[in-house]
Amino acid sequence: MSHPTEHAIASDEIVIYADGAASPNPGKGGYGVVIIQNGLRQEISGGFRATTNNRMELMGAIVGLRAIPSREGKKAKVVLYSDAKYVVDMFIGGHALKWRKNGWTRSNGREKARNPDQWNELLALAEQHDVRMVWVKGHADNLENAHCDELAVAARQKENLPIDEGFENPMPPAHHIIPQQTLFDWLNPESLISSHNSMSLT
Repeated sequence: MSHPTEHAIASDEIVIYADGAASPNPGKGGYGVVIIQNGLRQEISGGFRATTNNRMELMGAIVGLRAIPSREGKKAKVVLYSDAKYVVDMFIGGHALKWRKNGWTRSNGREKARNPDQWNELLALAEQHDVRMVWVKGHADNLENAHCDELAVAARQKENLPIDEGFENPMPPAHHIIPQQTLFDWLNPESLISSHNSMSLT
């Protein structure tokens, strides 16, 4: 089954749709990702036993970018669609970069930035590519976004979900670039992320 996409895709672009949610919040959470490149699509989803809405929205974006292989001397053009204003606005507005520069604090050092582990990884991954993040309205008529939501809901409803270490046992983020992973890393049978093989868009 093919899923029509709402946005025209340039031949040199990789498009990522990402969504995530927790129910209740905090509670069991899941994320869903659709990656489209050269007429092929890949779906990835996963969940955690206890987490938050914002962490799952961030996780969807992170997992999507993890799946894009890095090429020395050439950055991939990536368009990442998310319905999370928190993720899109903090990324586009440069707020997350400021938090990192200020030791993961905000308001001139008076407050700790939330979810620093995930923001640290998201920024590191984004710096390896040419990433443009775009907000889309959630629970509307965007079919790919709606499908990501379905993936996220299905993932969080599974049993024996893993721990979200950043939520249950938060630690200050390490200041280094995250080792690059590709789509093939997520096909490891031991991975807790479900992946569906790509299919042609017709």
